[in-house]
Amino acid sequence: MLADLGISLFSLNDYPEIPEIVEDGKSFLENALKKGRTVAEATGEIVLADDSGLEVDALGGAPGIHSARYAGADADDLRNNRKLLHDLKGVHAANRGAAFRCVLVLYPPDGRYEAFEGRLEGRIAEAPVGKGGFGYDPVFFLPGEGMTVAQLSPEAKNRVSHRAQAFAKLKERLRNGS
Repeated sequence: MLADLGISLFSLNDYPEIPEIVEDGKSFLENALKKGRTVAEATGEIVLADDSGLEVDALGGAPGIHSARYAGADADDLRNNRKLLHDLKGVHAANRGAAFRCVLVLYPPDGRYEAFEGRLEGRIAEAPVGKGGFGYDPVFFLPGEGMTVAQLSPEAKNRVSHRAQAFAKLKERLRNGS
């Protein structure tokens, strides 16, 4: 998503000495900040870190920061989706509003970070539909598109997703330098 900016990027794979970072914050921002701060302090580099997940209105914002492990510590996409659909059993379609959220943090070694957020509104379908994407994509229905995120082409998803929205804000900041 940043390829057209002509900047060099490295991943955590390039820094094997950095230990696993426990995501124990109380918000997407706290988790992204912890990742950014930890890696910036260890490398002395400007770091781009993120945290993202699914918030469901009828569940008071759950699974939220626990999206990846909603069905337990060893959860996978299938189990997370099954638990979500079970927890929403009997909830009318009109009350199944949800949003994917992504918080990106640009974290320099001096700690003066900037945050960029993206949000994709939709609702939780009654059953999984589609084979594309990952995570909650098969159950996240986009009324404006008439399909789930899992049914979108990768190009379409990269235009509308919560992550794409956050990256668009970051790119604007990097282009303008302000």
